[in-house]
Amino acid sequence: MKIKTIKVYQVDLPLHEGQYNWSGGKSVQTFDSTVVLIETDEGLSGIGESCPLGPVYLPSYAAGVRTGIKELAPQLIGDDPTQVSVMSRKMDALLKGHPYVKSAIDVACWDILGKSAGRPVVSLLGGRDGEAVRLYRAISQEDPEIMARKVKGYKDEGYTCFQLKVGGDPDTDIERIHAVRDMLDSSDVLVADANTGWKLHAAKRVVSAVRKLDVYIEQPCETYEECLSVREHTDLPFVLDENIDSLEMVLRAVADRAMDAVNIKISKLGGLTKARLVRDLLCPLGIALTIEDTWGGDIVTASIAHLAHSTPSGNRLTSTDFNSYVTHDLAENAPRRVDGFMQAPGRPGLGIDLIPEAVGEPVMVFS
Repeated sequence: MKIKTIKVYQVDLPLHEGQYNWSGGKSVQTFDSTVVLIETDEGLSGIGESCPLGPVYLPSYAAGVRTGIKELAPQLIGDDPTQVSVMSRKMDALLKGHPYVKSAIDVACWDILGKSAGRPVVSLLGGRDGEAVRLYRAISQEDPEIMARKVKGYKDEGYTCFQLKVGGDPDTDIERIHAVRDMLDSSDVLVADANTGWKLHAAKRVVSAVRKLDVYIEQPCETYEECLSVREHTDLPFVLDENIDSLEMVLRAVADRAMDAVNIKISKLGGLTKARLVRDLLCPLGIALTIEDTWGGDIVTASIAHLAHSTPSGNRLTSTDFNSYVTHDLAENAPRRVDGFMQAPGRPGLGIDLIPEAVGEPVMVFS
């Protein structure tokens, strides 16, 4: 099997809530997502999606996805997309760094691999573990009482895990964490996610002030060294996210005992091929995992569902359904939340079908 054509689409994904806010005054109203369609000489096709969280969250930006694909795609024509590890290594050889550029291509190759094998991607990633995957809801940064009210609303929809966007003024963040924890059940999970937003002294103030609460602390500071210092200052369960951007960084963090849990963002690592590798390294070590991505629609949500549902349930902290945040459907048969949980599709490949009118005409075609 050989790649015959690669088509690239640009899609805007507006938010149901109108705006998403996180640390440092950062916000996004509409997400700029890139969809990739790979067609083969045997009639099979695969889709992938990459959607950075704006240009100021990670070293990635929406137009950069398409610029990078323009560099890669012509050199992948004629290759076998079912050789996912070979394809991943070739992309690394052709373009140093920029993993978020490679992710949509990698996921599309997994979609083709699953279809060619007649198996859902979840089976190829290790097998479906459990009936469903528990989801978290990200709570955009606002006043404490507004955030608590939104948590109550989402709890009524079935969510039992909440990722609270903090990383602002430490006194206000302490109020936010207390206000939300006070109205949750003891079995509910609360993650205070600073998204690198606190200075070291502020992070230590916050973790001290909430030390008696049942709450996870996620990525308090920008640098790994600062986060490690906060980790040594608290007994609360500790999550790393933004700093975990490569296998080498994973190995360093494991050696330093720097975290109890890790957020695996598929596009930050370069796609399902490398995300699976990181997951399979961390699981035997007892590290809990949140399986997610930077953002996206139906295609990203499907890839998350397959990786999350194939992750051992004992290691699975939570996951997310980004397609429930946005107003624009990209694919039919995409996974949907049911009472705070979702399942990986059971059809071959990603198990979803691109809606042509949803993506419009391609902005680039390579053949």
